[in-house]
Amino acid sequence: MKIGKIVLIYLGLVTVMLWLAACGAGAAATQSAQNSADEKLKVVATFSILGDLVQSVGGDKIELHTLVGPGGDTHTFEPSPGDSVALVEAKLIFENGLELETWLDDLYSASGSTAQRVVVTEGLDLIVMAEGEAEHDEAGDHEEHAAEGEHEEHDEHTAEADGHGHAHGEFDPHVWHDVTNVIHEVELIRDTLAEADPANAPSYQANAEAYLGQLKELDSWVAEEIKKIPADRRKLVTSHDTFGYLARRYGFEVVGSGLGSISTETGDPSAAEVASLIEEIKAVGVPAIFTENVSNSKLMERVAAEAGVTLGPQLYTDALGEPGSEGETYLKMMRYNVSALVTALSQ
Repeated sequence: MKIGKIVLIYLGLVTVMLWLAACGAGAAATQSAQNSADEKLKVVATFSILGDLVQSVGGDKIELHTLVGPGGDTHTFEPSPGDSVALVEAKLIFENGLELETWLDDLYSASGSTAQRVVVTEGLDLIVMAEGEAEHDEAGDHEEHAAEGEHEEHDEHTAEADGHGHAHGEFDPHVWHDVTNVIHEVELIRDTLAEADPANAPSYQANAEAYLGQLKELDSWVAEEIKKIPADRRKLVTSHDTFGYLARRYGFEVVGSGLGSISTETGDPSAAEVASLIEEIKAVGVPAIFTENVSNSKLMERVAAEAGVTLGPQLYTDALGEPGSEGETYLKMMRYNVSALVTALSQ
């Protein structure tokens, strides 16, 4: 009997120990899962407007690093060592594509990053650039340097630019000025975040649903506001050619731009090019022209003075405004721009 009792006690102790071990393993697994859920997904966005879209969907579940911040010009951006570190640590990199970020391929390769690159413009109905516009930047620079007797230096610069992909591509990259394009991008961002971080997929889906509702409301609002401008006054002249998608979606005519280019990388236009733009402004009856937050306003001030037209408010085009400004988010930026256009072109 004593031996039997000892065996029973021993078996009981073993059972208790196994049960405690199982509970401990379960608690550890639960804690591990909790830690995984609490750890924020590290994400990079290439520029401020795209960063705002990603943050709106990701919310507090992501840790976002935006390479080109508010007021920064993505066309002419020069990455820092800190940007390389951000790419290395990131799991996802959201980019516009369409050769807006001509520096990104080199930065990605040099950093050794293995992050997934997500081009948010894939699947959009893109605007094809006018023939020869992609070469405008180099041609303008060559003319300027030639006038200063710097042929050799420019040739070296051009060779370097070609080698690093600085010539712009076939399509207009400024897709965000059409709100329906942004709706497509937000859906892509939502699906990508949910796939990369399934534990927080419900949060991404809920954030996206709320934001998509705001975007659809914005699209309708923009269309209605533009109707306040008489049809024959819906003519756009800006610092660089950035409003092609706005024009196509909401019924504007792009008359021209100060730089005569889709990029701000180009040098100053020639006297003949400026004169031609001024004559075109007069001929078609442009009521007002506009500067941008990523461009020097002096050229457009000169054009407005010589053409005898109003210089409208500075618009937010390729970058958001600083925090606290009227263009600090995409939603605010679009409402500010449209209100400014309506006021200036209706007078």
